[in-house]
Amino acid sequence: MKLAILTLYLLALLSSTTAKVEEENPEFWRAQGAKALQAALDRKLNTGVAKNIMLFLGDGMGVTTITAARILKGQMNNQSGEETVMTMDTFPHAGLVKTYSVDFQIPDSSSTATAYLCGVKTNLNTVGVNAAGRNGICKTQKGNEVTSILKWAKDAGKSVGFVTTTRVQHATPAAVYAHSVSRKWYSDADVPASAKKEGCTDIASQLLGNMDIDVIIGGGRKYMTPKGTRDPEYPQDLASRGKRVDGRDLITEWQKMKVGKVARYVWNRTDFDAVDPDTTDYLMALFEPGDMRYDVERDPTMDPSIAETTEKAIRILSKNPKGFFLLVEGGRIDQGHHASRASMALHETVALDDAVTKGLEMTKEEETLTLVTADHSHAFSFNGYPFRGQNILGKSPLYGKDMLPYTTLMYGNGPGYKVVDNKRPDIRNVDTTSNDYVQLAAVPLDTETHGGEDVVVLARGPMAHLFHGVQEQSYLAHAMAYAACVGRDLRHCGHTLQSSTNNDGRNTAPSVVSSISLVPALLTGLLAVFLH
Repeated sequence: MKLAILTLYLLALLSSTTAKVEEENPEFWRAQGAKALQAALDRKLNTGVAKNIMLFLGDGMGVTTITAARILKGQMNNQSGEETVMTMDTFPHAGLVKTYSVDFQIPDSSSTATAYLCGVKTNLNTVGVNAAGRNGICKTQKGNEVTSILKWAKDAGKSVGFVTTTRVQHATPAAVYAHSVSRKWYSDADVPASAKKEGCTDIASQLLGNMDIDVIIGGGRKYMTPKGTRDPEYPQDLASRGKRVDGRDLITEWQKMKVGKVARYVWNRTDFDAVDPDTTDYLMALFEPGDMRYDVERDPTMDPSIAETTEKAIRILSKNPKGFFLLVEGGRIDQGHHASRASMALHETVALDDAVTKGLEMTKEEETLTLVTADHSHAFSFNGYPFRGQNILGKSPLYGKDMLPYTTLMYGNGPGYKVVDNKRPDIRNVDTTSNDYVQLAAVPLDTETHGGEDVVVLARGPMAHLFHGVQEQSYLAHAMAYAACVGRDLRHCGHTLQSSTNNDGRNTAPSVVSSISLVPALLTGLLAVFLH
């Protein structure tokens, strides 16, 4: 009984130190609710035609990732974190998206990209083809190709481009321009001989041959050059050398295709910064042999951030009086999760939000439809009753039944499974906030898997209200196309622009979080009774 009383006292004491004074006053919450309500009442729908479309795609950015990244972003600015407002949080319209592929409950990034870019759901590991295309079977590809909304926008006279933190041949950007029954056929060296005989080509070569893309930014140099070609940045690294066995130099070919136009190819920060958007018609920037580096490991003297590449892309594309379509992918959110390195995934999400901020700064809401969404989620959980303001990458104040701590963020499966002799590792003296820390997982796998729950789509600008309710992922392409009057459904053409009122505000009030010494062993037993 005495232990229970002591535990309750400690819990009350500790929790009271985390509360901000104004939050104890009910009028604080009433005023906040009234302000949000009035903003919703004052908002007017913009039913005009979208001149521009910006699609920000967080690969693997499920709702849990957004929530955790929001807290991290606030804590990076010395705030508690929970009340932080990310730029994507300010979008006035939202809906949920069902992500399953035609053949699997839980999808991959190529099947999902085909859905939201091409408007057609398809099978796992296939890109730019409908569900009649079978994974890895070349003969099922011909006649089943589907085109993307970037192709529709280009055909309507708009400029188009994409920015990614992965290789430009990766699943998400590949759906922009490629048709392949295998997302893994990055270069011709990856295509089986039998598939080549049947007429299938690699994704990198399709980047040149399938459509005219104004801006291409990401990694992936080694899939563009002949086998053994030394990489300009890592000349001694064998893994970074060219992969193509057909002897083609696709970078040189791309430059030769742009006769009469100013086409710039760059691979480093210095040359990238020297690109003048006002005089540049085409830009191909490939900053790494493969995927770009995680943002926290990026050398800023060599590689720009995703916000900086987004800015350059918009400056080039926005010269077109007919407008543009830009896809911006935070692709390494997904890779951070697969490695069960939550810190990496969350920092990548924060970087993507910075790119959203930059995109909004450079465009007008009344003429630009902007979306933020994800292709799928991950087996990623946020758990354990942490105190307000506690480090999102830290440990829960509660211990498990084995009297050992666990982290607030964990994975359902992955490389973090570390049970030995039926015992979890003792992480009391482990720095779980390290960028290299691998969160614990319940099931042992070499790489953590995707999650199957719905993902959110956030929207602002012309026809943003179309992104509502619970929709199939393939709906997104059709709604974007309708808003911009491109593609098949042209009923929206001729609508005049109507300004929307958006009174969303940001809560920038500072927060004070005390440094708390927790007593997890005492709290665990009693809280288990009260909270379950």
